Amino acid sequence: MKKTIKNKFSFLFLLLLTIIVLYFSLKDDFDSVIYELRTANIWWLLVAVALTIAYYILSSIGMHRIIRKYNNNYTLWQVIKLKFKTKFFDSVTPTSTGGQPYQIYSLTSSGISVLDSTNICLQNFVAFQVALVLVGVIAVLSNQILHLFPENNFLKLLVLIGFLINTGIAAFLFLVSFTKKFNKFIYRKIINIALKLHLIKDIEKTNEMYAEYVENVKRGTTSLMKNKKEFILIVCLNFIGLCLNYLVPLAILYSTGDYHSFGPFECVVASAYVLLMGSFIPLPGGTGGLEYGFVSFFGNFLKGGKLTALMLMWRFVTYYLIMILGAIALNIRKKDDVI
Repeated sequence: MKKTIKNKFSFLFLLLLTIIVLYFSLKDDFDSVIYELRTANIWWLLVAVALTIAYYILSSIGMHRIIRKYNNNYTLWQVIKLKFKTKFFDSVTPTSTGGQPYQIYSLTSSGISVLDSTNICLQNFVAFQVALVLVGVIAVLSNQILHLFPENNFLKLLVLIGFLINTGIAAFLFLVSFTKKFNKFIYRKIINIALKLHLIKDIEKTNEMYAEYVENVKRGTTSLMKNKKEFILIVCLNFIGLCLNYLVPLAILYSTGDYHSFGPFECVVASAYVLLMGSFIPLPGGTGGLEYGFVSFFGNFLKGGKLTALMLMWRFVTYYLIMILGAIALNIRKKDDVI
């Protein structure tokens, strides 16, 4: 009962945020935005959808290669459905916190042990995080060399924070897995500081929980790194998938009949900046922050109603449409399907 109420509240909160974003997006140039939306070429919009779907398929192939080490009967189609279901839970929870617990639950329900399910999700997350950081590094270096965007200290700070968070997460996972000194530092320093600040009450229980977490991460990353070629392949699948997803605004731009405002390279770099900036927005789907980031970076190439229309169509294709597909996947099940 409490879970149902919480889910309804999350959905209503997301709906409210969406209405607010739509209001501020349309209030100044309503007629122009509606014209761009109404006259958009449907075939290019389908290409945009195909790019996003391709991203989820490629990341699913990577995850399937991890899962089959634990369960050969788990099909690629099941992984694809799991990805969309995960996206639904990521979309309706702050900072995308609902996806991984659901993944672990779903994998466990399919007959994979809790420990193995956790390791699968950790390995998949490590590979994705490495790919995300690689794209981010290329985007940041490209902008430093080519100066694609004018200097804006506020946006520069937001991108830097997002980049450091994502890099820090990847570094933390590797440090936990392979560095004993780092683990001892966590035990002795950070946990003790948290105890003094009364953030934790039972130090022994906290140490046990952290030790269990460390062991899970270590098993997962060690298993992933045993076969370096396999690890590189999974990272490459995620890297290519991210680049395809970052090309969605270009396909949408073409749908408006504009083939010149920016090219594939500028589109990938700008999209990477938008997603880096939005990665720490503590709202469902980064709503508000991602829209602001999109308008800020793509605003260097476009202006007016076309820019707003592009942002709205991009947001629908990469967020709302995928969330809808995830909801459908959750509600249409065969007898042998898990939730």
